[in-house]
Amino acid sequence: MKTEFTAHDGFTLPSIGFGTYLLNGVRGCESIVTAIKNGYRLIDSAVNYQNEGTLGAAVRNCDVPRDSLIITSKLPGRSHDHDLAIETIEESVYRTGLDYLDLYLIHWPLPRVNKYVEAWQAMIEAKQRGLLHEIGVCNFLPEHLDRLERETGVVPVVNQIELHPYFPQQETIDYDNAHGIITEAWSPLGHGNDLLKNPVITKIAAAHSATPGQVVLAWDNARGVVPIPKASSSARQLENLGHTKVTLSDEEVVEITGLGRPDGRLEGQDPASYEEF
Repeated sequence: MKTEFTAHDGFTLPSIGFGTYLLNGVRGCESIVTAIKNGYRLIDSAVNYQNEGTLGAAVRNCDVPRDSLIITSKLPGRSHDHDLAIETIEESVYRTGLDYLDLYLIHWPLPRVNKYVEAWQAMIEAKQRGLLHEIGVCNFLPEHLDRLERETGVVPVVNQIELHPYFPQQETIDYDNAHGIITEAWSPLGHGNDLLKNPVITKIAAAHSATPGQVVLAWDNARGVVPIPKASSSARQLENLGHTKVTLSDEEVVEITGLGRPDGRLEGQDPASYEEF
């Protein structure tokens, strides 16, 4: 069981992160503080989650030193123009009330808009200014990543993608690994579908005296992926952290990966055509 993963520039991430989508206001802040207290160090937000202020308040109200946390946010599709991207990044930093963000990601490539390279250049500049410590992307296909490197010379440290047993994404993982990009998984537990009741998952969970969720997160770890599950309750947060106690055999990893489906995306959000602003 790996405890951390390293990108091409030496940047490291822990084996699991904490998702904050729909965690807003006082209750959201309390959930994030609890997550940090329980042991999460990678916290994931986005401009479109409208909770960067909540996240910043949680960081200021927890007992963990700022430099021990990796605080992430994401640039929305409506801000791909260079100057607007710069302003949006500045606003993200201001909203959190922090001096910098550890990791900032382009949320979607929007290839039909065709400004993701312009947005990437703005993020490179924001990093040079110290507003961001590391920069990456979400939902980028290999062709998009190739273009970033070709036109800017800067390779993302992270590519956060939809990834779960029904959509294993092996091709993208292989590409990311070959380029020193850490793969993160959003909706790693299936986002409310029947994944955690799948007979293959429950059988393996019983064999390891683990929960189905822990097995899926351990599967991510075995494949070199950092999952970003959301859990508002302390009990579920601790359950997810317990994935580190589960070590799957190679055969079990293959069996879980075999659950993949051609139409496995949760909502058909293909980065080649999907647009979110």
